[in-house]
Amino acid sequence: MTDTQIMNAVAVLQRGGVVVFPTETAYGLAADARNVSAVARVYQIKGREEGKALPLIAADRAMVETVAGIPRVLARLADRYWPGPLTLILPATGDRLAPGVERSGEIAIRVSSHPVARVLSRTLGAPIVSTSANRGGEKACFRIQDVQEQLKDQEIQPDFYLDGGELVSELPSTIVGLDDYGHPEVLRQGVIEI
Repeated sequence: MTDTQIMNAVAVLQRGGVVVFPTETAYGLAADARNVSAVARVYQIKGREEGKALPLIAADRAMVETVAGIPRVLARLADRYWPGPLTLILPATGDRLAPGVERSGEIAIRVSSHPVARVLSRTLGAPIVSTSANRGGEKACFRIQDVQEQLKDQEIQPDFYLDGGELVSELPSTIVGLDDYGHPEVLRQGVIEI
């Protein structure tokens, strides 16, 4: 993958397009998390039910803090596991994000350890939507060809594919939020065992 391909992908994101890209867990669908129509297109491509929030990837912790607060108990997990496959459920701050990425005042966000995922977000200057690039209910994809096969009959297609080769088949990211008592709660056990 060349720098030119990555810059072309960023240009697509800036125009409100959807990009298929590699992450540390599987191929994902990326869109500018601030762009209402781009977020809507991700829902359509994936066949994801409306109201089910879309997770985000940020370039770094400082970017996370522009859109969410990090409670102290979850900050310790971020210190230990970011960048990496740990998604935190955090209280959203401000109104910079498109509807669909927030649910009940919270967002799901991580700092990816995959260099392409981080550079897309960093160059865009904002978090990107990052949901697995497969139809809802289907298996995650670890090769671009598998993504293309799963999405071939979709009326709305991704605008750009960044081929990172065959990814190592991994579990999804681990998702952690806070329970009603303010204690960390594992909502999905994934790559990181907590």
